Amino acid sequence: MAKSEKAAAYWNPKLSVKKRVADLLARMTLEEKTSQMVNAAPPVERLGIPGYDWWNECLHGVGRAGIATVFPQAIGLAATWNARLVHRMAAATSDEARAKHHEALRQGNRDRYAGLTFWSPNVNIFRDPRWGRGQETYGEDPYLAARMGVAFIRGLQGDDPKVLKVVATAKHFAVHSGPEADRHRFDARVSDRDLRETYLPAFEAAVREARVESIMGAYNRFRGEPCCGSLLLLRRILREEWGFAGHVVSDCGAIDDIFRFHQVVETPEQAAALAVRAGCDLECGNVYAALPNAVKQGLVTEAEIDRSLGRLLDAKFRLGMFDPPEKVPYAQIPITVNDCVKHRRLALETARESIVLLKNDGVLPLKKNVRRIAVVGPNADEVEVLLGNYNGQPSKAVTPLEGLRTRAGEKIEVVYAKGCDVKDPSAVGIGEATMLAAEADVVVAVVGLTPRLEGEEGDSSGDRADLALPGVQENLLRAVHATGTPLVVVLLSGSAVGLGWAKANAATVVAAWYPGEEGGTAIADVLFGDYNPAGRLPVTFYASADDLPPFTEYAMEGRTYRYFRGEPLFPFGWGLSYTKFKYDKLKITPAKAAPGRNVAVSVEVANVGRRAGDEVVQLYVTDPEASVPRPIASLAGFERVHLAPGARKTVRFTLVPEQLSLVTDDGQRKIEPGEWRVAVGGSAPVPGNAQFNGVKGRFEVRG
Repeated sequence: MAKSEKAAAYWNPKLSVKKRVADLLARMTLEEKTSQMVNAAPPVERLGIPGYDWWNECLHGVGRAGIATVFPQAIGLAATWNARLVHRMAAATSDEARAKHHEALRQGNRDRYAGLTFWSPNVNIFRDPRWGRGQETYGEDPYLAARMGVAFIRGLQGDDPKVLKVVATAKHFAVHSGPEADRHRFDARVSDRDLRETYLPAFEAAVREARVESIMGAYNRFRGEPCCGSLLLLRRILREEWGFAGHVVSDCGAIDDIFRFHQVVETPEQAAALAVRAGCDLECGNVYAALPNAVKQGLVTEAEIDRSLGRLLDAKFRLGMFDPPEKVPYAQIPITVNDCVKHRRLALETARESIVLLKNDGVLPLKKNVRRIAVVGPNADEVEVLLGNYNGQPSKAVTPLEGLRTRAGEKIEVVYAKGCDVKDPSAVGIGEATMLAAEADVVVAVVGLTPRLEGEEGDSSGDRADLALPGVQENLLRAVHATGTPLVVVLLSGSAVGLGWAKANAATVVAAWYPGEEGGTAIADVLFGDYNPAGRLPVTFYASADDLPPFTEYAMEGRTYRYFRGEPLFPFGWGLSYTKFKYDKLKITPAKAAPGRNVAVSVEVANVGRRAGDEVVQLYVTDPEASVPRPIASLAGFERVHLAPGARKTVRFTLVPEQLSLVTDDGQRKIEPGEWRVAVGGSAPVPGNAQFNGVKGRFEVRG
């Protein structure tokens, strides 16, 4: 770097970011500018700009960068229904991210997964349980996804008004949830109502509330436009309507898809120009190498290049990448924070809160007279199923078998037989598992899926063809159940599984997701009663895929608790406890509200059982008099509260006008007069949920 450049304005931390960006842009050639608009950006040595790879991951802990604390997979985070906990988890993750980044710089490492720009969280709606990447999301409900996404983004990006701790990226914008095999060609088409009421709210909250710095575009088309080149999504909605000021990055290879698979244009130059002009600033890939030619061909202007690169430089400056480390507050986080004891304890706390007790016939918590536990199942002693996808590597991972053995100590014998593989139809090991079960006081069968059976195209089998537990695993459950020994089923998965047989026959069913490095400890804590479970389902468990519309159909009718009119296996929001809660004293104020006015809802929740525990208080609203089709019920508020035996607490919610509005056939949001119904309880008040525990009321919006 020349001496004159060392004194340039863009190196002066006392100047505004806007002035520094403008100064640097003015010094760059067109080729230098476009070279910085791909994820693996090379150095510009004459200006002192080091090479930088924008690609990094931290879906549930820093991913793909060696040892790091591994928290429960995102779907498990959603199952906590605890936004404050998710914020703490994200803050811990960003501590490790900053520490790893600066340690990498000290070692001269500027490779992929060493940077500060993270492509998390995934706030797509988990509309169909067959989607392999649904495990990466916060579930099927737009309100829950929004609350969790906002908490996660704020935890990552920090609260410094001038400096970004790290960059968070809400993905994949928008209307994206499989099929994985068709994602490079698929054209998603939904009504304005489904778009505004289901697919966009979590992204809108990420932009308006959390001020997320980055948005990642999706692979597929939406209404004919490639999402990474969509004027509707990237310009009209994201920037003009929501006021998004950050940068947009493509999914990896998505710009290539524009001309190769979507075939909306013919050349790389046309694809690159289309994306940049729509507002996609950064490409994960190399098609943007064609941008200088695109400028020469008149397809895009250098001013438009400057606009996009300016947004990228703005992020770099706010991350402190052009400042001395001593001027960057987060640069002082020591590497010892990575994989520290405090974070391992947080991973355990999060795993405990994510576990959902789906059924319990009194077998749990395990009785004090239990002397022998038979642990069986293909997921009982496998580290892989703790980690999910987009994961880091823990320095130590506790499997369910290890967790149970450690908790059992010397007084309780824990015997183990795998029984079968996850999917291989061989039943050779079932006999051994059955013999152990016959001689035990209780059987703990750890079954389910793995990231090899559900995940992203190319990384695993992708989507699932059906919802059933693999047949060999159900055969194992039937065999050990036939011994007469009480059966506890522990499900490890990233999505809903058809557990009809287990629901009808097992004594207990527990959903533990992909629970992270301390998953085995958390499961043991719940089974032995050291922790009272309070996780709640962030998705509907259906009996079969036959209950659902075709996977490729993106219309919401017939999907999720909001539109599914059948009987679920386990409803959205469902989860049991070792204690009991009672709801009373519902108050709605005012009883007749003027349009555009907030409505206050309060309820008293009492722990009427003998154990302390958490209850997830859930508020749902229904609009029975709407002039257009409306959801059966919609989540409008929730709070996880802890109550000692006999304790009571008044929980308060506020319904804002937007929650009392609808989207008309022409895409306009409107508040109509009429009656609204309210339900507050421990799960969703949907068809088939005969065990809804809560209170109901109503109010009116005046004309």
